[in-house]
Amino acid sequence: MGAYVSLLEYNNIEGMILFSELSRRRIRSVSSLIKVGRIEPVMVLRVDKEKGYIDLSKRRYNKSKLVHSIMRHVAETLSIDLEELYVKNIGWPLYRKHGHAFEAFKVLVTDPDSVLGSLTREIKEVGPDGQEERMTPQPMKIRADIELKCFQFDGVVHIKEAMKKAEAAGNEDCPVKIKLVAPPLYVLTTQTLDKEQGIEILEKAIEVCTETIEKHKGKLVIKEAPRAVSERDDKMLTEHMAKLRMDNEEISGDEESGEEEEDTGMGEVDIDGGAGIIE
Repeated sequence: MGAYVSLLEYNNIEGMILFSELSRRRIRSVSSLIKVGRIEPVMVLRVDKEKGYIDLSKRRYNKSKLVHSIMRHVAETLSIDLEELYVKNIGWPLYRKHGHAFEAFKVLVTDPDSVLGSLTREIKEVGPDGQEERMTPQPMKIRADIELKCFQFDGVVHIKEAMKKAEAAGNEDCPVKIKLVAPPLYVLTTQTLDKEQGIEILEKAIEVCTETIEKHKGKLVIKEAPRAVSERDDKMLTEHMAKLRMDNEEISGDEESGEEEEDTGMGEVDIDGGAGIIE
């Protein structure tokens, strides 16, 4: 069934490593994995206090060792306390939800939002009856990408009106913000504890924005539907916006080149008068 061991750090009490907990790979030879007299690092799985049984795992310790190396690297990179990273931010919440943080890290590679979006943080508060612990969800960011156009007279004014209507669709728990990336691309964002509520609020904001701009013969196209985004997505958006600004500055420097631009049929635009967007 397994190998009996003495736990050196617990007064040599007896525990057992089940053969199924020796290795993740197929076991061809038990003697190659464990030998009499060898000191092995293991993880405690279960303790039966009544019968005195202690079930141990060698393979899960290896997973925990890998998780710890990742956590230590993150703590050193971000200059934060390793214990705080485990308790308050990532470690223990992932163990509680996924059984083992290693399983969460595997999912993280292909679907980071499903793991990071639901992380919780432990906050210790002192009440009148002493100290207590409670779990507080971390707010997640919801984002939608849209194209907003209006080629009518006072098009910019109509777009601003539609943006204000979109932001007004938010509430205290889910405030909506709309930001220009580069004409005609805009992003709508909100931060909320409830992912479904956040998505619903942004969908409503897009709906009222569409109704407003279509009254002035404008058009709204959804490029990316509302969804939860990570810090990596935000960083990529910021870098994209910076690149667009640089490209725009380069184009502005070529205005005196004398080359003819393609006539889009918009005519001359009075910038001071707040006319529509040129594309």
